Amino acid sequence: MALAPGPVEAALRAARSRGRKLLVPYVTGGLIEGWPLVAQAFAAAGADAVEIGIPFSDPVMDGPTIQEASARALHRGATPEGIMADLAGADAPGVPLVAMTYYNLVFRTGHERFARRLVEAGVRGAILPDLPLEESAPWEADAARAGVEAVLLAAPVTPDDRLAEICARTRGFVYGVGLMGVTGERTSVAASASTMAQRLKAATDKPVLIGFGVSTPDQARAVAADADGVVVASALMRRLLDGAPIDAVAEQVGAMRAALDRG
Repeated sequence: MALAPGPVEAALRAARSRGRKLLVPYVTGGLIEGWPLVAQAFAAAGADAVEIGIPFSDPVMDGPTIQEASARALHRGATPEGIMADLAGADAPGVPLVAMTYYNLVFRTGHERFARRLVEAGVRGAILPDLPLEESAPWEADAARAGVEAVLLAAPVTPDDRLAEICARTRGFVYGVGLMGVTGERTSVAASASTMAQRLKAATDKPVLIGFGVSTPDQARAVAADADGVVVASALMRRLLDGAPIDAVAEQVGAMRAALDRG
């Protein structure tokens, strides 16, 4: 039996129903002092949800920028427990929070315990990009029991039958990988991003977000023409890594919001 939409999917569906293109920026937990303020600033700038990266020492799906952000956060002493404590002790940003991390951390903690800690921290969705579909059912079930929406990813090379299964099982939204490769800033949008969005939109009514390589307001608008919205990570973390103040990075989110609203 299909599960009712959780708070992440419900919020994204509600925004979409108002004719709004969805914007989900990312911040690496623990990257800077007071990092939860970044999530709050992103929400104030027009984000519809915020993705919280929980750093891992071997982020196989991430490119140089997110790898650098993860390494810096780990060097500062970031841990999953510390990141969740930071979120629990901060003012809620007012939009859904979705964690992104790697399965090793979840496995070591235990599915139910990890999911329960996410909920206690105010996080209601989770993305585990290195957990194969064939092995993810136990995590999906345990997460759902705890109140966490397990977001699944689809890639440009995903065959149609597998794509349909991903769309049926994902919760919150379906994360379309816009290009083959790792995350990172790009000078142009890959043609595969549009194709990925079109395939997903034909396969599901769940919110379809495209990530990997969305770096500028114009790129966000171009990708969202075929999708429900975009996930933006490396372009924002590069600014924080280079020492930009939070307000300046939030302005970049605001520029993407404005571009998406122009359509």
